Amino acid sequence: MRITPRRLAIGMSLWIPNFFNGIRVKRFSADWTHATVEMHVNVFTRNSVKTGFGGSMSAMTDPYFFMLLMHQLGRDYVVWDTRGEIEFVKPGRGVLTAEFTVPRAKAEEIRERAHGGAKVLEWFDCVITDREGDVVARVRREVYVREKRRVTNARDDDSATGDTKRLPNGPSLGA
Repeated sequence: MRITPRRLAIGMSLWIPNFFNGIRVKRFSADWTHATVEMHVNVFTRNSVKTGFGGSMSAMTDPYFFMLLMHQLGRDYVVWDTRGEIEFVKPGRGVLTAEFTVPRAKAEEIRERAHGGAKVLEWFDCVITDREGDVVARVRREVYVREKRRVTNARDDDSATGDTKRLPNGPSLGA
């Protein structure tokens, strides 16, 4: 079964860590450049002063930049979420929303930088807002990208023999 943006949004919303943190993935765009995630602050997701628990807000931003990038780059790349930073600006109440964007041009730039197996670390920023649109938190996530060794090795082997081949998710390889 092929993973579509809709199926992934439903699956991520039902995934136990998200489900019990009140986190719902509203949508992934069809081109994998954008995602919208909500967190409902309730008795299970609030702290002792009845505002959104910081750990839940961090969890609502955890995998989405890496997922958008992974789906744009394809299976020839290793993509991980390596670390994150969060600055709490205002107490979060009600429904909180985070919007994630990885433009095609940024994904292509990262693909070029990772060409040949180079390690790429890229920071992405987003904000968590409340229903009124006020910023509740500023979030930064670092994503690790590297071209898989099998792809780099295949390119090196083909260029040594003079063969030109095309990889499924990439440019022509070889001479």
